[in-house]
Amino acid sequence: MSSLKEICGGLPLDPLPSNRGRDPNVPHAPIRTPKLTAEEERLALKNALRYFSPSHHSTLAPEFAQELRQYGHIYMYRFCPTIRMRAYPIDQYPCRSRQAASIMLMIMNNLDPAVAQFPQELVTYGGNGQVFSNWAQFRLVMHYLSEMTDEQTLVMYSGHPMGLFPSLPSSPRAIITNGMVIPNYSSKEQYEKMFALGVSMYGQMTAGSYCYIGPQGIVHGTMLTVLNAGRRYLGSGDLSGCVFVTSGLGGMSGAQAKAAVIAGCVGVVAEVDEAPLRKRHEQGWLMEVTSNTEHCIKRIREAKSSKTALSLGYHGNIVDLWERLLLEYERTGELLVDLGSDQTSLHNPYNGGYYPVQLSFRQANQLMATDPKRFRTTVQESLCRHIRAINKLSDAGMFFWDYGNAFLLEAQRAGADVGKVGGGPTEFRYPSYVQDIMGDIFSLGFGPFRWVCTSGDPQDLAVTDNIAATVLEEMSANVTDRVRQQYDDNIHWIREAGKHKMVVGSQARILYSDQKGRVSIALAINQAIADGRVSAPVVISRDHHDVSGTDSPFRETSNVYDGSAFCADMAVQNFVGDAFRGATWVALHNGGGVGWGEVMNGGFGLLLDGSDEAGKRARLMLNWDVSNGVARRCWSGNSNAYETIQRTMEDNRQLRVTMPFPVQDEHILDRALQG
Repeated sequence: MSSLKEICGGLPLDPLPSNRGRDPNVPHAPIRTPKLTAEEERLALKNALRYFSPSHHSTLAPEFAQELRQYGHIYMYRFCPTIRMRAYPIDQYPCRSRQAASIMLMIMNNLDPAVAQFPQELVTYGGNGQVFSNWAQFRLVMHYLSEMTDEQTLVMYSGHPMGLFPSLPSSPRAIITNGMVIPNYSSKEQYEKMFALGVSMYGQMTAGSYCYIGPQGIVHGTMLTVLNAGRRYLGSGDLSGCVFVTSGLGGMSGAQAKAAVIAGCVGVVAEVDEAPLRKRHEQGWLMEVTSNTEHCIKRIREAKSSKTALSLGYHGNIVDLWERLLLEYERTGELLVDLGSDQTSLHNPYNGGYYPVQLSFRQANQLMATDPKRFRTTVQESLCRHIRAINKLSDAGMFFWDYGNAFLLEAQRAGADVGKVGGGPTEFRYPSYVQDIMGDIFSLGFGPFRWVCTSGDPQDLAVTDNIAATVLEEMSANVTDRVRQQYDDNIHWIREAGKHKMVVGSQARILYSDQKGRVSIALAINQAIADGRVSAPVVISRDHHDVSGTDSPFRETSNVYDGSAFCADMAVQNFVGDAFRGATWVALHNGGGVGWGEVMNGGFGLLLDGSDEAGKRARLMLNWDVSNGVARRCWSGNSNAYETIQRTMEDNRQLRVTMPFPVQDEHILDRALQG
């Protein structure tokens, strides 16, 4: 068993570690199909070998070539460490910089088998959200981080550590970019080749930025979405007896089962892959499991009637479940489902993100590797069936929304009936949850703020939970009614969080907070570290899916209607602005959520160590990190954002935002254009 000291020692070359290949006891990524030419295969092999001196090439070349042809990528399984991969307490990492140690902790959490979807392929979530491209990169990064000082910055190019470069103590310790491809070449087909060549990487959102905290990271957002969907569509925040049907129990989607129960409804989640379904059941996130649609119908009816909160995992295809629910409605006139959505990984539809109903799980994996063209057609046919069932149930009274996973986008591309009559380029028959349910909370400055207690001590997490709840309770007395509802939801969440046992991996927590709340919570936690009430530093971060972090016309910016929904200035400006305002590390990604070429997003990590300097950084950076996106949303014409940024300017006289003047008389436009 290797140690932290060993994995921080660089590439083990003398002797080479034994090649143990794939571990049969963990789930593995689907076989990739990059369709390389003979010359491209040769280039991929040369690119992989450049991490090693020529004396090792004759040994490594044949096995790397075999990996490339067998799995569609060179993962370098030989160099996968034997250490138990997890977030070790920060003091256990060999280092010269505490900031660097915090990055090591977060990396190892992303690769913890309890957290990661395909740990040996370095995939954290979403089917293809990579932390690194191969295990040589992991070992080199850990080595660099263990040796760096606070006057160096690690530069990361799509998983590859370009090296340590001199910088200032105030500079980020790591600058990460993933998938920065020239726009005209940013297609999914080109990506598969570039990833196989080892020159680019899809970091999803928080996989490649090292900020994933397990499915808890999305539980809270999912709970708020379901709760607000009930308020909007059903006219009530009391969801007892309400049935929510969806799909996916993987890295992100696994949150749905827990979120449904916390929201008080009956959550039925379909999953074709037994491994994540079993994992969620063993973790206690899923209460019951069945592979029988008749039993599903029976349990839905029982839980609906008794108004019992339930999370039921259906081991099977979501299309079969939707069609069975439709059949029940057609037979009996009873609509058993109230709310519906989907969290299959349709940003990656043809490489394991979506499994067509016509094939078993095993058959689908075989076909996607042996006949990708036929598999694509099969997926598209399945999507059309999928939508037909949803459309009929929706016509009967079910409320459905897109969860920002490119479900409606890919269904439209497959020819399914999802168009909105008279709709714009980002609008479909069903709304995105950002457009219809959650979008305006971004305009209020609310988004997924999170922190990680680097001690690994649950007591530290309990203390920070109490700090956050107390801060929000004190602030809630002086806010508008609309903002107060968000505060109340989050205070309830954080007070109940420990009871729901959501920690998987690092001792982490998430809540939705606005700008004032984030700054106040960060400063209060920093003071608690200084006072010794929290025993070790705390990393603060957020999901990239936030107010300012993501430009995504089919999700985060789908409710931006001034024509700029397809522009990415906000996310890029946020990355740059966070970097020089105090972030410990920053990341900018192509892709994430909706998929490669569809979105630009970024994130940060910031280490609170109890120092005045850490407090100064947190105050400056967090204020920018929220105000940037609110200002952009204000300029696009959003009235809530206008009011929010106006209040923020009143609180901070150094902030001056260009405010829009709306056209009050549309007839002026008509007359001007007619003339």
